[in-house]
Amino acid sequence: MPEETELQSATDLAVTLSWVAGAVVVAYLVGILLTWVLSRVARRSHIVKDIEVCTRLPIRAILMVMAATIAVQRTADAATTWRGWVDHSLVIALIATVTWLITGLVKVAERQVISRFGGGDAGLTDADRHRRRVRTQVTVLRRLAIAIVVVLGSAAILMTFPAFSDIGATLFASAGVLSVVAGLAAQTSLGSVFAGLQIAFSDAIRVGDVVVLEEEWGRIEEITLTYVVVRVWDERRLVLPCTYFTTTPFQNWTRSATEIMGTVELDVDFSVPFDDMRAELDRLLAQSNQWDGRSGVLQVTGAVGGFVRVRVLVSAPDASALWDLQCAVREGLVDWIRRTHGTAPRYRLETSRPAPKRPDTTGGETRRVGSAVFSGSPEADARARDFAGSNGDGRN
Repeated sequence: MPEETELQSATDLAVTLSWVAGAVVVAYLVGILLTWVLSRVARRSHIVKDIEVCTRLPIRAILMVMAATIAVQRTADAATTWRGWVDHSLVIALIATVTWLITGLVKVAERQVISRFGGGDAGLTDADRHRRRVRTQVTVLRRLAIAIVVVLGSAAILMTFPAFSDIGATLFASAGVLSVVAGLAAQTSLGSVFAGLQIAFSDAIRVGDVVVLEEEWGRIEEITLTYVVVRVWDERRLVLPCTYFTTTPFQNWTRSATEIMGTVELDVDFSVPFDDMRAELDRLLAQSNQWDGRSGVLQVTGAVGGFVRVRVLVSAPDASALWDLQCAVREGLVDWIRRTHGTAPRYRLETSRPAPKRPDTTGGETRRVGSAVFSGSPEADARARDFAGSNGDGRN
């Protein structure tokens, strides 16, 4: 009878679900026990510690999926109507959890390589720059590997569907997949990915480098396959596509070394003694913790417009120290000028003394001596009469 068949099917489903629930709980407890064992062993092994941290949840998920699969196969009849889609769902879940586990193992490999070759923070030595380069390259490779694993896992899931099985088999078996990838690389989306790989292995920038771009000073915080995050000096984050660094000029202040030099310019009065100013600069630099001792020069670079342009060249171990040093030197020299001279640069204006006046012998109004070419003296009056003509009014 149809009613009896449906009732039997519902009963079998209930029994199967109870077994599946029990199996999943047992598998979860086994996963917790396995984690505890690994944590005990991890006290003596760093690689086991990384495995325990990065694969804890994927292993538990795989154990639960496998337990559910075994419970369904043991308790449910293969002829039941719901068995097909349940088995299919469990296969998809198993593929997804295995993909998750592989991505965790990729992270383990990344941690091991960084701890061995790229450990430590950004510093001043060549070894520190080498470690930052390794960290950058390994991080980019880890993201690329995870992207490939996810794509392959997605393809494997699609192959479980009959409509996509032929397409998936063709992509896996055909050597034409290389041409497909090369063709897609010309597109904008994958262009950023290839730009990210170029950045990682060309050593143009590394995590921790100090750069100046888009009129902003900052430090490289993260490099991904598609974008780069720059932490600006005021704690903002500037996110730029990888293609920006392959197509646009930018400044990298720490590519080969972190030492850097900068200038401080001041307009001072002509009366400022430069030998005393140089002595004050030497005193300021000697008291500064930001100065590395490589350069501390004061030069006069201009003397126009009523001012003297003074240029101070100083050096520091890194960009942040240079900024503080420039501010300290500028403030110290301005304070020294104020204390020793008590004034800012002076604007000087000079006027000529007016010529003395004498009475006009011709009976006209009083004229200023030497104030014009044709008046002010007998000789000038004579020139005026000769220029004006015999009638005195400029007409012959």
